[in-house]
Amino acid sequence: MRRFFLVEDSPFFEIINFNLAAGATFPVHIHDLDGQRSILVIEGEGFFLGADGAEMTAGTGDMLISEIREPHGVRAVSDMRIVVTIAPPI
Repeated sequence: MRRFFLVEDSPFFEIINFNLAAGATFPVHIHDLDGQRSILVIEGEGFFLGADGAEMTAGTGDMLISEIREPHGVRAVSDMRIVVTIAPPI
C-alpha cells in the first residue's frame, strides 16, 4: 500500500490519504498559512499531536479540525489510515 496519495486537488481544497505503519510518527509541525484542516481516522489507533507535547487519543472515526497554523502531528500505535482535508489547498 502506498504511504500517501492525493485524493482530490482543487482550487478550494485538497484531500490526502495517508497510510501509517504502526509506530510511525508525523512530527508536530505548522504551516504558515491561513485556512483550516481536518484529520479523519479511517482505521487504526494512535494519537493526534499538538504543541508542548499535547496528545489526544485518535481512533477509527475520530476527527480533528483546526486552523492550519496550529501545531499538529499524528503518531500511529497500530497501522493507521487517515484522510487529511486542507482548505484552501497548500
